Amino acid sequence: MGGLFGVISKEPCVTDLFYGTDYHSHLGTRRGGLSTYDSEKGFTRSIHSLENNYFRSKFESELDKFKGNSGIGVISDTDAQPLLMNSHLGRFAIVTVAKINNADGICKDLLAKNLPLSEFSSGKINPTELVSLLIIQGKDYVEGIENVFRTIKGSCSLLLLTEDGIIVARDSWGRTPLILGKKDGAMAVASETSSFRNLGYEIEKFVGPGEIVKIKSDSVEVLRKANQGMQICSFLWIYYGFPNSVYEGKNVEQMRNDCGRLMGSKDEVEVDCACGIPDSGIGMAVGYAEGHKVPYARAISKYTPTWPRSFMPVNQETRNLVAKMKLIANKDILNGRRILFCDDSIVRGTQLRDSTKLLHEMGAKEVHMRIACPPLIHACPFVNFSASKSELDLITRRIIKDIEGDSSVKLDKYAETDSPEYKKMVSEIASRLSLDSLKFSKIEDIIAAIGLPKCKVCTHCFDGSSFYTLEEENKQ
Repeated sequence: MGGLFGVISKEPCVTDLFYGTDYHSHLGTRRGGLSTYDSEKGFTRSIHSLENNYFRSKFESELDKFKGNSGIGVISDTDAQPLLMNSHLGRFAIVTVAKINNADGICKDLLAKNLPLSEFSSGKINPTELVSLLIIQGKDYVEGIENVFRTIKGSCSLLLLTEDGIIVARDSWGRTPLILGKKDGAMAVASETSSFRNLGYEIEKFVGPGEIVKIKSDSVEVLRKANQGMQICSFLWIYYGFPNSVYEGKNVEQMRNDCGRLMGSKDEVEVDCACGIPDSGIGMAVGYAEGHKVPYARAISKYTPTWPRSFMPVNQETRNLVAKMKLIANKDILNGRRILFCDDSIVRGTQLRDSTKLLHEMGAKEVHMRIACPPLIHACPFVNFSASKSELDLITRRIIKDIEGDSSVKLDKYAETDSPEYKKMVSEIASRLSLDSLKFSKIEDIIAAIGLPKCKVCTHCFDGSSFYTLEEENKQ
C-alpha cells in the first residue's frame, strides 16, 4: 500500500512532518522518506530502508538537517522516495502511492522520446520516476498530472513539494485517499486522518477523485475539480486503515464495529465469547459480540515491543514465522470454551491453519471464524493489496482449481453468496483450516457499514466487478 503526508506552515515544519509521516508506518514495510524546502537552503531529502527497523529510529538522529516551512513524507511499500526533479516546470520533490500495471509500455514510450530512465538493482524501473516523467511532459503541473491519470493503468495519488507550495493530487478514481487538515498557521495533507489529531489538525477537506489542489499555510486553491465517479477501495476500512482514521466521512473503527454487529445479529452459532485477531479483527469482534449478545474476550494478544510492524521478511516461510511469533494465545481463556474469532480476511490461509491447530491444542472446545469481507476471489489490479504473485496464492482459487480443474471458471458463481458453488468453497476452506464453522461478510453488509453507494466503492477482489474497468479508465 503506502502512505503520504505533507505540511506547509508559517513556522518550521520538520516536527509535524516527522510525526505525521511516522503515523503512516502501518501502511508500508520497505522505505520511508522525507523532503523539505527552504528558500535559502533549497530541497533536503533523506530515504531509509524500513525492512528491519522503525521509521522513527531511522530518521530521528538526522532531523536537524531538515530546514524550511514545507515538506512531504512517504511510507512506501514499492520504491525509494521522495525523488527530486528539475524541469521546465520548476524544481520539485515527489512522493506517490501508485500501482502501475502498464509500466513496461510507458517505459517504451518514454525511451522512444529520448527520455532517460534509471533502474533498481533488480532491473525494474522506479514507478515514482515514471510518474515524474509523465508530469514534466505537461505545459504545467495540472496538465502533467492529467497526463498521469490518462496514461496509467491502475492508480496513483501523489504530492509535489514545489518552491511555491504543495500540490496534492488524488487518484483519478479515488481508489486511495488524500485528506486535508488545518490548524492555525498550517495546512497538512495525509493518507490517514489519524495523523492529524495529536498534531492539532482538524479535517478540512476530503480531496475528491482526480482533484488537484495547491495548499499553502493559510489557503487551499483548487487547480482541477474532482471527477464525479469514485471507486474507493473497500479494504481501506476492512484492513489497511488505522482505527482512528476517517475516509469519506466514515470512521474506520466504526465501520468495523458496524460490520461485526450486522453479522453478529444474524448469526445463529452458539459460542461462549467473541475474540478479535489483532489488530484489524478487533473492531469487528467488538461489534460482533454486541450484535450476538456474547462477551468479548482477548484470547489472543499481539506482542509488539520487539516485533515492529515494519519487520516483514521477503521469504514467505519466514514471514509466516514472524506472524506467528507476534501473536500469543491465552490458554486460560481458551481452555474448554467455544471461541469465535473475527479477522479481516483470509488470503493464503497458511497462518490461520497453523493458528487454529494451536488453539485446539491449547484446549479450545470449538473454534469458529467470522471474516470481515467476502472470500477473496480476484487479485487486485488497482492497489498494492498483497505480495501475491499469482491468483493461485489465494486459497479460494486453489480450491476452485481442485473442484473444477481450472482456477478461472465459474468465478461469478463462487462469488455469489449462498450459491451451491459458494457454499462448497466455504465449506472446503473451513475443512482445510480445521474450523468448526466459517462465515464471510456479505458485500451488501460491507456497503451498508461503509455508508457509501455501491457504485462508489470498489469490490473487485470479491466479485470481479468494478464500476469502472481498466479499459474504461484509459478512455477517460
